[in-house]
Amino acid sequence: MADLKPRSEISFVETFFCSALAACFAEFCTIPMDTAKVRLQLQKKAPAGEGGQVPKYRGLLGTVATIAREEGLPALWNGIIPGLHRQCIYGGLRIGLYGPVKSFLVGSDSVEDTYLFQKILAALLTGAIAIAVANPTDLVKIRLQAEGKLPPGVPGRYSGALNAYFTIVKQEGLAALWTGLGPNIARNAIINAAELASYDQVKQMILKIPGFIDNVFTQLLAGLGAGFFAVCIGSPIDVVKSRMMGDSTYRSTLDCFIKTLKHEGIFVFYKGFLPNFGRLGSWNAIMFLTFEQAKRFFVGAA
Repeated sequence: MADLKPRSEISFVETFFCSALAACFAEFCTIPMDTAKVRLQLQKKAPAGEGGQVPKYRGLLGTVATIAREEGLPALWNGIIPGLHRQCIYGGLRIGLYGPVKSFLVGSDSVEDTYLFQKILAALLTGAIAIAVANPTDLVKIRLQAEGKLPPGVPGRYSGALNAYFTIVKQEGLAALWTGLGPNIARNAIINAAELASYDQVKQMILKIPGFIDNVFTQLLAGLGAGFFAVCIGSPIDVVKSRMMGDSTYRSTLDCFIKTLKHEGIFVFYKGFLPNFGRLGSWNAIMFLTFEQAKRFFVGAA
């Protein structure tokens, strides 16, 4: 695999740094869309007797505009601190571990001949390991992003990211920081596999087209392709994860899935699909482009 070979090109520490830096930069640039996505996913369908009630949030741009108008522009960056915490850990580990795990699965001598299913398996494992470590940061990020649902005048539950960590541990126990771990592992393992495998496949296909070379434009196209496949595959799990982390009334992942399906129908699992793609498509384009450039810096400096 030509693009993500940390052991043969740069060290694990350098790869971790490059991927964490790239993920944090992408997170900062795209978190307004992520906030809009979370609000749309947490917005529940009006009961049958209130059929005339107009949803508060409608579409990506409408949700962004509503949040900015009612809560101020900085509200779009709610959760950015735990979001950066998350990307430093998850973003660094998922790509930093990818090369070593892939080499372990296929053997270091044959890593260039890796089959697609082996790439997918390696990405599934690294995505699961990385998010198991980073789950508390994801929980706090979603809790802070969901604060805008509170009625006007009602103080927020948390004054900031660090306060949220301590408050959750104090009121709900240490284990509460891993609320939603099941769907989060499933979601991030699957999306990580979709992103890494599809990025390489799309990029390889593009490079076979006459006139295309490994440059910024090719990396942007491959990143957008990775984001599209990731959303198509991971959106249902993403909705369940957001519901569980934003609303503590659900007893389990299955309970959340069944109640959501029963009361709101199958299409709710693709609720916020466009903002999710807008977020993940642009996120992947920015992240992979930044990662490639950072990696080349280390390779050139070696």
